[in-house]
Amino acid sequence: MAFQLTRNSFGKLLLTGADGQVHEAVLPVRAFPIQAPSEGISMVLPDGKEVAWIDALADLPDEIRQLVHDELEGREFMPEILRIVGVTSFATPCTWTVATDRGHTEFLLKGEEDIRRIGATSLLVADNHGIHFLIRDMFTIDKHSRKILDRFL
Repeated sequence: MAFQLTRNSFGKLLLTGADGQVHEAVLPVRAFPIQAPSEGISMVLPDGKEVAWIDALADLPDEIRQLVHDELEGREFMPEILRIVGVTSFATPCTWTVATDRGHTEFLLKGEEDIRRIGATSLLVADNHGIHFLIRDMFTIDKHSRKILDRFL
């Protein structure tokens, strides 16, 4: 591996390159956050300059992988919708009740334009607060959820 990664006493990531140069406050940024979240991660400085590249998280030693994962989780918040429990109406605005990978929640869908296709099978649903919910594959979601989605697409 071409770099080492640690945390300083302030909780910021320190990246030490193969040349021994230390970069403070580096941030991991996913190149493909929806289609390939564990591949193609750039380690960047606060000014946006890339100082290292990670082809795949799985290739990293456990300790470094955990540091990168923790930092990404702390910066990104995109719950994945696993099931649509119900909607208050098939006209917008309406309240959606959903089960996500982070628990059950409700949100207000302002308009059908807040449901966007990402690739061939994924959807991004934005609530009235700007939080984005991911539906990774609209064709493999349960039948009840798919039926509701079909009314909005």
